[in-house]
Amino acid sequence: MKFPFLSAIAALALLFPAATTPTHAQSPGPVHNVILVHGAWANGASWSKVIPLLEAKGLNVVAVELPLTSLEDDVATVKRAIALEDGPVLLVGHSYGGVVITEAGTDPKVSGLVYVAAFAPNDNGSINQLSQGGTPPPGIAELRPDAQGFLKITPKGISEDFAQDLTPAEKADLTATQGPTNAKVLNGTVTTAAWHQKPSWYVVAANDRMIPPDAERFMAKAIHAETITLPSSHVAMLSHPAPVAALIEKAAATPAAAR
Repeated sequence: MKFPFLSAIAALALLFPAATTPTHAQSPGPVHNVILVHGAWANGASWSKVIPLLEAKGLNVVAVELPLTSLEDDVATVKRAIALEDGPVLLVGHSYGGVVITEAGTDPKVSGLVYVAAFAPNDNGSINQLSQGGTPPPGIAELRPDAQGFLKITPKGISEDFAQDLTPAEKADLTATQGPTNAKVLNGTVTTAAWHQKPSWYVVAANDRMIPPDAERFMAKAIHAETITLPSSHVAMLSHPAPVAALIEKAAATPAAAR
């Protein structure tokens, strides 16, 4: 089984033709509700350092638990969480979670999108489509499928490529608690990319070994996201929680008139 990933940046440009400034939907005032969406080989605990920082600012925070069985199942999980909130919602997605929020973000209650070292596909796009061509980043070689088609990352992959800037204890926790991810999520196709209508923010992880940082920069530019760059591994929300939380807080506090 092959898992090509983003590194042919010139080819990426073909998937974002004639990008124009999004037409942003308006929502009244700052956003109070934040839904955090983890990526593949992870769970809601990947936001454990960010959650208290956001709650300290008075935000209502929910970290969903994706089944990681298909894009459709994962989007349905996020939409159920959106439906339970009493007002506008800011969606935050890490890694594969970026695909999920790109699809779920068309919900009228969603006011904006924050991508953290995440995929941001265009209409009819998928991870595999974005990832065609070039040399895969190092972490992809550490994926192992089981007989049912679910993938996990080896301990070596977690330690050296997924979370190389965390402590040994944190790496061990990630290895033990990682969410097995069905390979078919890599082909999960977005119908309408929410970033065309919703304002976006992006965290580029400069030392990412799961998604090439240049690809992250390209996607951030293509979706017209307000962008920060951190000297981080793929799991920027665990290695640099304060600046990640600060960007989320900024996105939530941005008045409707500025969206």
